[in-house]
Amino acid sequence: MLQDDPLTDFEPRSITLDGVTKVVHVMGTGPAVIVMTEMPGISPHVARFSRWVRDAGFTVYMPSLFGRDGAVPGVEEGIATFKRACVSAEFRAFASNESSPVTQWLRALARLAHEESGGPGVGAIGMCFTGNFALSMMLEPAMLAPVVCQPSLPMDNPAGMNMAPEELTAVRARLEREDLTVMAYRFDGDKHCKAERFAAFAQALGPRFVARVLPDSAANPQTPPFFDKVVASPHSVVTAHLIDEAGQPTVAARDEILSFFAHRLRG
Repeated sequence: MLQDDPLTDFEPRSITLDGVTKVVHVMGTGPAVIVMTEMPGISPHVARFSRWVRDAGFTVYMPSLFGRDGAVPGVEEGIATFKRACVSAEFRAFASNESSPVTQWLRALARLAHEESGGPGVGAIGMCFTGNFALSMMLEPAMLAPVVCQPSLPMDNPAGMNMAPEELTAVRARLEREDLTVMAYRFDGDKHCKAERFAAFAQALGPRFVARVLPDSAANPQTPPFFDKVVASPHSVVTAHLIDEAGQPTVAARDEILSFFAHRLRG
């Protein structure tokens, strides 16, 4: 996990949707799951999670949204990537009541992934900077299994949700109408995704928002430099702060997510 990952087992595809082209790393067979990377990019830890999803019987679509694909998150490079994303019009990192425009492209990716991979629908997981994107993607009918991991936007409002109110209302109506749920994960002491955010989502979505809060003691203390120096708190539940050992709470969270995908996408 401390060496760059060449991602050679993925197929890098240039996919144009709504006039915008992005590289999407694809692998596996079965119903589609879209894995959206955390800040500062597709690290070896994010790629490892995608391989777990593949091994569970799914086709992984892992879009390159920022950063250098496969790179170990370093401090200077990670900060530079973070700063660029914060001022990007695609993300609206400081907007409490607006959805990030990139979610429209991601909804189109969900439609394409469903067409290509079949099954009843598509799953998605967002992490950190992309944490709440899976929820916005529920406006696409093909999306059936959203997972929200340590959603960090907006950056300046702990109770903000980075979603337009009308979108939240539409998502709640769909969750109730189709008997769907949202799985959500964070560490108790996360400085970037505090309890206020989960409380806001719970109020907006009701019991359809299923929250899991892990103790800080469950976080891996050995992380790449960006997480050690910049993130500086328990944060990445299924990637950098996961302890890959049987019986660990982070492994239980990973396995619950994989079971959630299996339940919704394979029945």
